[in-house]
Amino acid sequence: MAKKQKKNSGGTPATVALVAAGTPFTLHAYEHDPASPSYGEEAAEALGVSPDRVFKTLVADVDGELTVAVVPVAGQLDLKALASAVGGKRAAMADPAAAERTTGYVRGGISPLGQRKRLRTVLDASASDHASICISAGRRGLEVELAPGDLAALTSAVVAPIGRA
Repeated sequence: MAKKQKKNSGGTPATVALVAAGTPFTLHAYEHDPASPSYGEEAAEALGVSPDRVFKTLVADVDGELTVAVVPVAGQLDLKALASAVGGKRAAMADPAAAERTTGYVRGGISPLGQRKRLRTVLDASASDHASICISAGRRGLEVELAPGDLAALTSAVVAPIGRA
């Protein structure tokens, strides 16, 4: 990975949080196509990275509490596994407007880092299979590559098998 980016690189709360923490990362920008049916798959293709190394950030409601799930774009979120990972009973995808309002990011650009309100986070265990993964840097067309352990540490994430193929 390259040296950490300067504070103004990317200009998102996610990159500012990474710089403030002194975490090494690489920023990847690409031309976002608004017509793309999948933001994550678009990012993987544009960056030439395997979809199992590009992770999407989803916001779910677990027993009335918004919770972030970070899973590979190559698969889906297992809501039952997410609820179990945080000691909950029931999980459902959050209302998109509530997710945007709470995180401070727009859909397709939600990052697990630098959120307006810090939400509990669960990182899919498959992230540990890779030296680095890519996640949204806080806007469509901008990804940050970092070590999965760094992401888990910065977000105080629970690491659990919450993704499915």
